[in-house]
Amino acid sequence: MTAPGHFVGRFPDVAGAVRSLAPGLLVVAIGTTAAFCLNALVPAVSALTFAVVLGVAVGGRLPARAREGLGWATRRFLRLGVVLLGLQLGLGEVFGLGAGRVLAVVVTVLVTFFGTLLFGRLIRVSRGLALMVATGFSVCGASAIAAMDSVTESDREDVATAVTLVTLYGSAAIVLVPFVGQALGMGPEHLGAWAGLSVHEVAQVVAAASPAGAGAVAVAVVIKLTRVVLLAPMVAGVSIVQRRRGGAATGRRPPIVPLFVLGFLAMMLVRGSGLLPATALSAAEVVTTLLFAAALFGLGSGVRIDALLRAGRRGLALGAVSTLLVAVVGYGALAAVGV
Repeated sequence: MTAPGHFVGRFPDVAGAVRSLAPGLLVVAIGTTAAFCLNALVPAVSALTFAVVLGVAVGGRLPARAREGLGWATRRFLRLGVVLLGLQLGLGEVFGLGAGRVLAVVVTVLVTFFGTLLFGRLIRVSRGLALMVATGFSVCGASAIAAMDSVTESDREDVATAVTLVTLYGSAAIVLVPFVGQALGMGPEHLGAWAGLSVHEVAQVVAAASPAGAGAVAVAVVIKLTRVVLLAPMVAGVSIVQRRRGGAATGRRPPIVPLFVLGFLAMMLVRGSGLLPATALSAAEVVTTLLFAAALFGLGSGVRIDALLRAGRRGLALGAVSTLLVAVVGYGALAAVGV
């Protein structure tokens, strides 16, 4: 039988933990709410982008007692957000694209990811920044950056810089993709497929494909979310590399496949089963964005502007090359499979 004193001793610990986390969680709640309000006023800019910008803006002004809650929210919320992200796409939708388009997605993501890493090394940006940009530009923008950050030890400045670059170049793609697609004589379905392959954020993909009509948007979103599917093996692969490096340096090894990645895959299976109603899936999508916004606000709060600016021209060059790479490879991959 457990002694009564055991439970009595537990409650002060719980109360103390709540007290230590509360200031940071309150700041996160306020920052996330502000990000969603700004997104409602300026829909062209995602709530995730506003969240990280607001975090950067207030980070240096927050009291020290808020740090623990901010760190807790950042770690927990981004992992849970990745898990729920799996509900946005079922395996049936991926297979419905056909082998050719799925192959085009895989080739585009892999070439963009490794090509960006290589160029980052050539121009001597930090390894963390190159990895964050490679992940965000090849997969799904800020969400992918946050997920990859959870299995690495990248500086917060690298994470915030990568999110800023995704916003900058993704916004440019909203204008350029329809213009270039029309100049190249693309039909609606072709343009939608190219937008899904080459534009960074889901919201940016929708905006880029919209001028070509609803059919183009539908194709673009499915292809874009198929890129998201590759987030799981990509994060797992980097985790294995980190595991080897970490084990050699510290004797401590992180898991081969992080639990949240397995959760992401499990949620894909749940989506594909058809058990969840459309209302539940819509609610999950909102909650996912909310969790990522909270996590990115926390990441941004640890950034210092002077360090962020150090990326300078090299960061801009890395983003430009990665954007050009994903666009050219995506176009070539579609042409190769006859789309």
